[in-house]
Amino acid sequence: MDADQEKDLQKFLKNVDEITNLIQEMNSDDPVVQQNAVLETEKRLLLTEEDQEEDECRTTLNKTVISPPQTAVKSAEEVNSEAFLASVEKDAKERAKRRRENKVLADALKEKGNEAFAEGNYETAILHYSEGLEKLKDVKVLYTNRAQAYMKLKNYEKALVDCEWALKCDEKCTKAYFHMGKANLALKNYSVSRECYKKILEINPKLQTQVKDYLNQVDLQEKADLQEKEAHELLDSGKNTAVNTKNLLETLSKPDQIPLFYAGGIEILTEMIKECTEQTLFRMHNGFSIISDNEVIRRCFSTAGKDAVEETVCVSVLKLWQAVCCGNEENQRVLVMDPDRARLLATLLSSKVLAIRQQSLALLLQLAQTESGRSLIISHLDLTRLLEALVSFLDFSDKEANTAMGLFTDLALEERFQVWFQANLPGVLPALTGVLKTDPKVSSSSALCQCIAIMGNLSAEPATRRHMAACEEFGDGCLSLLARCEEDVDLFREVIYTLLGLMMNLCLQAPFVSEVWAVEVSRRCLSLLNSQDGGILTRAAGVLSRTLSSSLKIVEEALQAGVAKKMMKFLKTGGETASRYAIKILAICTNSYHEAREEVIRLDKRAPVPPLETQPVPDNQSLLVQQAEELGFSILKRMWLGWNSITILKPQQRWQNSLEPHPGGCVYQ
Repeated sequence: MDADQEKDLQKFLKNVDEITNLIQEMNSDDPVVQQNAVLETEKRLLLTEEDQEEDECRTTLNKTVISPPQTAVKSAEEVNSEAFLASVEKDAKERAKRRRENKVLADALKEKGNEAFAEGNYETAILHYSEGLEKLKDVKVLYTNRAQAYMKLKNYEKALVDCEWALKCDEKCTKAYFHMGKANLALKNYSVSRECYKKILEINPKLQTQVKDYLNQVDLQEKADLQEKEAHELLDSGKNTAVNTKNLLETLSKPDQIPLFYAGGIEILTEMIKECTEQTLFRMHNGFSIISDNEVIRRCFSTAGKDAVEETVCVSVLKLWQAVCCGNEENQRVLVMDPDRARLLATLLSSKVLAIRQQSLALLLQLAQTESGRSLIISHLDLTRLLEALVSFLDFSDKEANTAMGLFTDLALEERFQVWFQANLPGVLPALTGVLKTDPKVSSSSALCQCIAIMGNLSAEPATRRHMAACEEFGDGCLSLLARCEEDVDLFREVIYTLLGLMMNLCLQAPFVSEVWAVEVSRRCLSLLNSQDGGILTRAAGVLSRTLSSSLKIVEEALQAGVAKKMMKFLKTGGETASRYAIKILAICTNSYHEAREEVIRLDKRAPVPPLETQPVPDNQSLLVQQAEELGFSILKRMWLGWNSITILKPQQRWQNSLEPHPGGCVYQ
């Protein structure tokens, strides 16, 4: 055997070994190994095709040889090698075809599994996902979906196995790490659970908020677990308080007793719960279910017109829940995450019985003191009903009204509440409009200010502001409340100041509710420019700067009321914000009336005005604001330069792009 034949034989044997390994890998149980083998086979086939094409095109003419030698007959080894490669190529194509067919079948089975999962039929869902994996073993979503179904059945070990397979398919599968975190949390592998959640953050830093919530859940669960271990130890040691708590819960679990029996037992239990140990024992021995599932107690809660005994039962239960949830986040979670109790809390807040409303408000305010508690309220309570109940407290005493608005403020600062508010604004806007119809003489001024300030801050969101501004009744409510407050500006100073902040935001939205509304708002603000309060003056000018251009009639009224003189005073003595509003008002007036220009020139004693013909005409882009900011007090000299160019833009168009939302008022100044 010559050297070339030896080389060809070695090459052939090497190919045989490599192809044999590829075939073995294709039959592997590991989907990742299978996938890599398929890719390597396709790569080899592509190289083989390129070599064949290159050989076919490599035809040369040797002019020095009259009779070129005949092509050598292919050796048996070469024939066998080519046949083998052709067989592998055919097999790969068949596999690719089967894979496409199986992909369609696997997707169909996945959809069937999803439907069964949505219906709560988790066993059937697992069956469909498993059938899909029989068709195609490297589909990560089938593993993660099946893991989720196993989680529902509390089969956490199998869920973890599926998550590991999903990670073999895709090592950056965040969904797999999420389910692994939950499964390990359920198995009380707290450190492993944390590592799984942190891995999500490494893969996708944008999920920081979600990961923070997951890690918080791990911390709370671990803390609750430690509390239960300590409670067990105290109970086993025979500590009186622990034993009495357990015994009293057993007594309260007796059915069909008279209401006073339960009321008395609950009051005694409430007195006993002083520390975390008693709180934990209450949870461990199903205290929440013993109370809320008791038919007699349920009837007391559901009765509309409650007698004295039923009222006593309801109040005693609410006080008990406050005692067991105080500083105990796990008890708070157990209380609120039950759908029946969550509905009950929102219902009791609007009860006709004052004592029940007061205790319900106290319980919710207690929950809202922590981030996890606020999250529970936003996630599980009927927020529309809750908001309606909270604003109804404005008709109560100052203390209760301020407490309710404090809870409203705590919730409104949460991003999730703001998202909910924007999506559900049509349903809650009537309740907020009702607030604007409140008589400030009989309501708590501080609570009313706080409620309006919340609306002002929420209206800074464009979509929310757009919906509020489009509601004619809401706009009229603002006007009517402003009119009632103007009857005694000194008494209702804070309400007026806060309300003007809300109206400034509403006036950012073009077009206004109506021209009539804008004119009336302008008149109210012109009247308020006579106030001696600097804050009211500034905000009244701010609103006026946004509504004045809606009508030439109101511009004329403003000039007759001496607005030019007042705005000149703003420019000379006011701050930066007041000066900015004054510039806008003067620009609108001078753009509309020649007399206004003459009056402004007459009022300006600080700088001579050059002839118009000798001055260049600058660009017409928010001219007065830009130039006034550049030269400070040389405002009127610059205004003269811009008169000709300003008329190109409509007043409304000129300013709308430079305006920013204004904060709501006294809460966020």
